[in-house]
Amino acid sequence: MGKRRGGRELLRSLSKRQKKHLREFGEEHPFYDKLRGFACCLLGCYCCCYYTCVFPFQSENSDKSSAESDSETEVEQVSVYHKLLATLKTSPESESEEEDDESESEEAGESEAEMDSEGSQDTREADGGEEDKNDVPEQEEGTTDTAEQTLGQEQADGADTSCDPSHEVIEEFTDVKHESEFSLETNFMEEESGDCNADKRDSNSSQAFSEDPFKQHMDKELEEKEVEKMSTLPKTSSQSKWPRLGQLTFSSTLEKHKTLKADKEVDVKQLYLHKPLEYTWPKVNKQYLSSMNKPSDAFFTPLQRELFCIMNTYRDLFYPERNALTNGEEIQHAYCLHALNHVLKANAQVLSNNAKRRDQKPGPDNDDYRDQGLTRPKVLMIVPFRECALRIVHIFISLLEVNEKRKIDVSNKKRFKGEFGFDPEEKPPNLKRPEDYEAVFAGNIDDHFRIGVAILQKSMRLYAPFYSSDIIIASPLGMRTIIGAEGEKKRDFDFLSSIEILIIDQADIYLMQNWEHVLHLMKHINLLPLEPHGVDFSRVRMLNLNNWSKYYRQTLLFSALQDPQINSIFNKHCFNYMGQVAVRNVPLSGSISHVVVQLPHVFRRLEAENITSVIETRFQFFINKVLPEYRDAIMSHTLIYVPSYFDYVRLRNYFKKEDLNFTHICEYTKKGGVCRARRFFLKGEKQFLLLTERFHFYKRYVIKGIRNLIFYELPTYSHFYSEICNMMKATDNGADATWTCTVLYSKYDAQKLAAVVGIDRTAQMLQSKKDVHLFVTGEN
Repeated sequence: MGKRRGGRELLRSLSKRQKKHLREFGEEHPFYDKLRGFACCLLGCYCCCYYTCVFPFQSENSDKSSAESDSETEVEQVSVYHKLLATLKTSPESESEEEDDESESEEAGESEAEMDSEGSQDTREADGGEEDKNDVPEQEEGTTDTAEQTLGQEQADGADTSCDPSHEVIEEFTDVKHESEFSLETNFMEEESGDCNADKRDSNSSQAFSEDPFKQHMDKELEEKEVEKMSTLPKTSSQSKWPRLGQLTFSSTLEKHKTLKADKEVDVKQLYLHKPLEYTWPKVNKQYLSSMNKPSDAFFTPLQRELFCIMNTYRDLFYPERNALTNGEEIQHAYCLHALNHVLKANAQVLSNNAKRRDQKPGPDNDDYRDQGLTRPKVLMIVPFRECALRIVHIFISLLEVNEKRKIDVSNKKRFKGEFGFDPEEKPPNLKRPEDYEAVFAGNIDDHFRIGVAILQKSMRLYAPFYSSDIIIASPLGMRTIIGAEGEKKRDFDFLSSIEILIIDQADIYLMQNWEHVLHLMKHINLLPLEPHGVDFSRVRMLNLNNWSKYYRQTLLFSALQDPQINSIFNKHCFNYMGQVAVRNVPLSGSISHVVVQLPHVFRRLEAENITSVIETRFQFFINKVLPEYRDAIMSHTLIYVPSYFDYVRLRNYFKKEDLNFTHICEYTKKGGVCRARRFFLKGEKQFLLLTERFHFYKRYVIKGIRNLIFYELPTYSHFYSEICNMMKATDNGADATWTCTVLYSKYDAQKLAAVVGIDRTAQMLQSKKDVHLFVTGEN
């Protein structure tokens, strides 16, 4: 008791920053935090000893997974540190104090950041810290990791969680208690479902069974000539226009399939939904159906109907018009229905064959029972935040619960809500942001997570080990830390070998996080596993044994915009033999029509020989032709909007070399540095302000004092163009006549240009090859 009381007294003396740094790195920061008293020195010695042994050369942004393998070698230091950390986590007084500190700090920070009172902010931020170039970006609001995740993520590959309390802090939780209950190998249809007779009746209907899209897709046996053809020959494409989705592009390498047409009405029996979903889907989806829906079409919205029509044929799908404000939720429900329908059918087939094999007389293996992949996970769902994973699991639970009397058993549900949920009171009350920002960053926005889900008709198992899971829900960062890199001792990606459906939702957000994590994932999916993982090879499909899994994998890609990097994923990493469907609608008006301030827009075209030379060409064009026009003191208050962080660093270094009067804000800038930079720019003490797109995406601060605006490159999100331009109205100083807006673009920016000015103007601008002057009056 004396040690625990002493630990609590010690923690009460720590500041919020000290507590946060102690949780994340195991020691107090040597620069910002000063040790006070003998007790602090004692804690620092213990923590530094652990940090030195376990993380000798680790930077702030190093991979968390690399710490896991090293931590196993130092048992004594780890146990001492974990006793101290356990005191930190179990002290109710310190937790309440920390929450109060965080809420007060966030409220004060937001009021400072918004600069509602310039005079008072000058005093508050006079002693703020400078931006550290080597610092990683601060966690966005609500993205603080738990202590278990920060200290090290244990690979979710079925490893048991140690009973030692000291290990519970550093190991990722996986549920091994219910292993036998959710094992496909040891369960049978009659034990798993109370409606086994109905399933048997369905299976005995050969006609219905053969027309099921799931059976048609998975039972198709490709020939080596077809596989070689898909690997070498280009795809042929055709166009079609649907009522709700608009312009569609169908592409395939194999012979042309039957033309797919939009269903005006949907008969639920023709969708071949698994038994529980036929009854639960109308109830779950009722909130999105309008009173205008016909009785015969009481299951889907017009958008859902056309999307599910494509999904159910197992074609790849790219839909670049997902909007968090309007259609995000109904799209999420549609792909959750498809994923759950696929998993239930696949598991029912395995359980049914288990029963047949049990009743079969001993003899040679029968190829009729090949119904599995090399590993169990069938569906991989990539989402950006924990809130998205929480909503998906809730949809699964709703779809599996037939009625209030037949509730499904969800293992570890309380733990899941605690780790993936969000307390609305944690949000600062004075935080005001655009509606789209509120929709995207709602709930728990931690972007480092992964969780396995095992599903049977009557029960769901959360935190299932990956090799015992049917569905894996993860963020790109969560997958990156477990996949690891070449040369790392502790890495695993065998569980991705037999993924049959890959769902990448909100792909545009990954451009703002780290797109390399998505590319890394795509390189490691559907590869032959390095170990057997206890698989029964007599039950493995031949397509998996032939390493043809990628030709059967369906990829569903949803984004809020069309981008070359996202298009590359769909074009170069999707090999589905059924073909691909992409929505290719072109914007008619563009976001420039939402600019409410009157100012001239000058679009300056730069000529690049090829796409690889665009970066260098743009930089030389800017410093030689654009920047000289703004060096004069009369062209003060110039904001330079830079989408790429690498371009931002290059410009920042050039401005320092030329000794220009400028300040800069990026996603790594500390809050004090942000406030100082905004104040200097507003008062005209700094002529230029460099601003990165990622900072604007995550913060959405209003930058006051803009008179001249330069878009170094067209923004990734088209509505950011009008948002930045409309910031000029925040300064009411009668200088409207001097406002200017200059945009740099090339022919390789056609998609971004069309989203800003519209398709008609884009065609004219690309043909003229000259600078274009547009004047927006605010009513355009």
